[in-house]
Amino acid sequence: MRFVNRKDAGRQLAQLLLQYKDAVPIVLGLPRGGVAVAYEVARALKAPLDVWVVRKVGAPDFPELGIGAVAEGGIVYLDQEAIEQLGIPDKVVRQLVRQKSAEVAERVQQLRGSLPKPRIEGQTVILVDDGIATGGTVRGAIQALRTARPRKIVLAVPVAASQSLEELRGLVDDVVCVFPTTELYAIGAWYHDFQQVQDDEVARLLDHARRPTPSDDLSERFTAPPNDPELSIPVGDVHLKAALLLPSSLPPKGLVLFAHASGNSPVSPSNRYIAAVLRAQGLATLLFELLTSEETHQRAALLSFDIRFLARRLVQATDWARLAPATKGLRIGYFGASTGTAAALAAAAERSSDIDAVVSRGGRPDLALESLRDVRAPTLFIVGSKDQAVLELNRNAYAQLTCPRKLVSVPGATHLFEEPGALDAVARLASEWFITHLRASRADFPARAGNAESTI
Repeated sequence: MRFVNRKDAGRQLAQLLLQYKDAVPIVLGLPRGGVAVAYEVARALKAPLDVWVVRKVGAPDFPELGIGAVAEGGIVYLDQEAIEQLGIPDKVVRQLVRQKSAEVAERVQQLRGSLPKPRIEGQTVILVDDGIATGGTVRGAIQALRTARPRKIVLAVPVAASQSLEELRGLVDDVVCVFPTTELYAIGAWYHDFQQVQDDEVARLLDHARRPTPSDDLSERFTAPPNDPELSIPVGDVHLKAALLLPSSLPPKGLVLFAHASGNSPVSPSNRYIAAVLRAQGLATLLFELLTSEETHQRAALLSFDIRFLARRLVQATDWARLAPATKGLRIGYFGASTGTAAALAAAAERSSDIDAVVSRGGRPDLALESLRDVRAPTLFIVGSKDQAVLELNRNAYAQLTCPRKLVSVPGATHLFEEPGALDAVARLASEWFITHLRASRADFPARAGNAESTI
């Protein structure tokens, strides 16, 4: 985790931009999250702050996977290679562009109202976002800015995919990035707190930035990290280190236990990010590793594939969560990856009356074949379309399930979902599945109802 929140990211970014203070720049934030970062940059440079509205054009069914962008001034950027790879018809692309163009016009009215568009011509412009994945959205924003004839465009972001940053470098006069990386996963994975910024918060930040002598700091609301007490869960004669995250609005809508046995830390960026998305939807999450650090170092190769052992650990952790004061009485779901998926399915089969939903990310359900027909909880398999071997294993296991189930293949994703937008897609799909099934009665989902495999 590189940044506490957007305020922290903005302050770190501002330190790298002090060289532009004497140029009297204008700072433009890409709404919504980019404005919270840009606010800190503008304060440090004592520069005016405004927004530059741009909307990503996402693929049908997978809006996290960008295929282009629409920006102010009617500028449209489309990634033709991505469109061809995904096989999206021209008619659908045109419809998506029209929809996003209308959203841009609406967003401009909401955020700027009757105020004029910022004067760009002849000025040094610092364009700020909270991160760059594919770069399609930023590319559209830059192209729109160029039509306004600025003296110089500086692209500034806290974190970005290195390849995307290099592709954008030729479109601007300078690039400033705190942390370029070849392993982005998802932008939110680099923030401890990546809660969504609302339109009214953007409007307040803009209004506050226009005041000549600010009397308070509206961005202070971004300073508090989410509730994350460290716990120790007793299972047999050992204790598992865990992290509990509770939603800001209580009581939680349910509890999701993350079942992992790969030796990775429960505070890994990808786990934290998915948990943060679930938390934003009102769910509590309990992240822990099914093996102790000693077991990982000494017997990981053996124990990480001992599904009965892992399932027993997960059941014991579940029993603890069902009695713990903060999570007592909550409906429970499992999120598994790799062999943790098999453990989750085996545990769900053993405690069929207690577990209400299961989600697998690139998992190995084939290792729990003897348990599959006893699973009653609605189960979602998420697999990368390029992870062919695991995809086939999931399809075979999917056919053995008798519970409500779905298999989703994320286009262009490999086993670790490292591709820009892939982990975002996993988080959204998992969130939708848990919210739907943890709040519903088991009777609402008869066996084999709503089953489907989804690919594009």
